Amino acid sequence: MIQEFKDFIAKGNVMDMAVGIIIGAAFTAIVTSLVGDLINPIIGLVSGGVDFTNNYVVLGGEVPAGASLETAREAGASIFAYGAFIMAVINFLIIAFVVFMLVKMVNRVKAAAEKPDDAAPEVESGPSELDVLLEIRDQLASGR
Repeated sequence: MIQEFKDFIAKGNVMDMAVGIIIGAAFTAIVTSLVGDLINPIIGLVSGGVDFTNNYVVLGGEVPAGASLETAREAGASIFAYGAFIMAVINFLIIAFVVFMLVKMVNRVKAAAEKPDDAAPEVESGPSELDVLLEIRDQLASGR
């Protein structure tokens, strides 16, 4: 059983998956920073600093008027935090678009690398072996 486990771990697919997970985690940090540190501030600037995070409705409990979402949660009130959900959806859409653009760019670079630089011109090499055999068959059939 231990030998089977060693064989399983040694297979290329498992190692490729492990490398993919590690690179995926690092890539997630990069994309999160890109969105949070570069794109969201620009969107906030363009949209006039719109931030839905602190929008909520009190379902039960006492919350001081104008309190932030964090304060409402600390007060133990039952709240419906629709603003945090809206911001999560907006961030998801931004991250999905950034990842789409990165994958599109990588695919374009990959396709350019796989395409041959100069296509070799076709050289006419004469009749194929099949053509020659068919010609011989036809000549034998005609009796020449």
